[in-house]
Amino acid sequence: MENVSRDPVVPHGSNPLRRLSLEQLRRRTSMKWRTYPPDVLPLWVAEMDVPLAEPVADAITEAVALGDTGYPAGTAYAEALAEFAHKRWDWDGLAVARTAIVPDVMLGVVEMLKLVSAPGDPVIVNCPVYPPFYQFVGNLDRRVVEAPLGPDLRIDFTVLEDVFRRAAQGPNRPVYLLCSPHNPTGTVHTAAELARVAHLAREHGVRVVADEIHAPVVAADTAFVPFLSVPGAENGLSLMSASKAWNLAGLKAALAVAGPEAADDLARIPEEVSHGPSHVGIIAHTAALRDGGDWLDALLRGLDDNRQLLAALLAEHLPAIGYAPAQGTFLAWLDCRELGLGGDPAEAFLHRGRVALSSGKPFGTGGEGFVRLNLAASPEVVTEAVRRMASTVG
Repeated sequence: MENVSRDPVVPHGSNPLRRLSLEQLRRRTSMKWRTYPPDVLPLWVAEMDVPLAEPVADAITEAVALGDTGYPAGTAYAEALAEFAHKRWDWDGLAVARTAIVPDVMLGVVEMLKLVSAPGDPVIVNCPVYPPFYQFVGNLDRRVVEAPLGPDLRIDFTVLEDVFRRAAQGPNRPVYLLCSPHNPTGTVHTAAELARVAHLAREHGVRVVADEIHAPVVAADTAFVPFLSVPGAENGLSLMSASKAWNLAGLKAALAVAGPEAADDLARIPEEVSHGPSHVGIIAHTAALRDGGDWLDALLRGLDDNRQLLAALLAEHLPAIGYAPAQGTFLAWLDCRELGLGGDPAEAFLHRGRVALSSGKPFGTGGEGFVRLNLAASPEVVTEAVRRMASTVG
């Protein structure tokens, strides 16, 4: 039974998460809203329940009116990202000449792995981690090697150094696929941590490819640090996009960014890769980075509120769940092992509570007994989701 109000949500200030009603959202035809039956509340895949930022919508509308729907060209996206990096992260090291447009972040990761590794080479990941890391790396005929996060959900450098050492033996060309901010835990790596990563990678001959798609989405008291900005990361490669922060997954575009010593590597990317992004997507991402700052700030405030709301709701209704508000992303990593729901509590929440969360199992070692909850929803939806989850174990 649907207990969330179907009346239009009255906007609270400028919070994009409070702009759309559940009825409006259920008219969407994307994966989040069409994978499960209508009685299920979907808080799983990383789509946000927000309208498009007005500058983005205006840019798309103008492109359509002009029939500007051809092939992508130019460096506007990279220029906008460089400006954004300067304003948001105080980083002036993003050189437009050392960028390349790619279809999306994961396909960009694949292209970067092709540049710096060979079939059979090890690709190191910090599990639990975004499931496509396993899927895409395996399909590329590379070997995933896990370096589990520590109990504090941060990089365990004793483990990482040991894995680096073993991966570098023989003729291997090892790569460390860094997730920053980390999905699903929301951990935002510090400058000191990233510099240590860069140092260890150089010491052991490991190349670093950083997935930084969630970079703009951080809590109010947290600073994102680009991997390529730290000492020792000059031979690193990064993938960035406006996709997550402005909910543009359906408008495909991303950028590969090279450190100064990786410029020659990036220059070898096949020319046809640049045909993969959507031209309209690039227009949308560029508008988001250049003119969507106020909208992003409003979203970040809303997400901060939702993190605190979720913590309070869980403390009241499901105190056995382990949760700490994350520093980044719009995801919540919930430890449900004390609930007695088995190794995949997402199944119980779906079938008994009619709320869809991401199962922790596909995130690799350390994921069993966990679920990932998407916080990019209205407070009313988050509240109803926790009520349904509580009814599952009550």
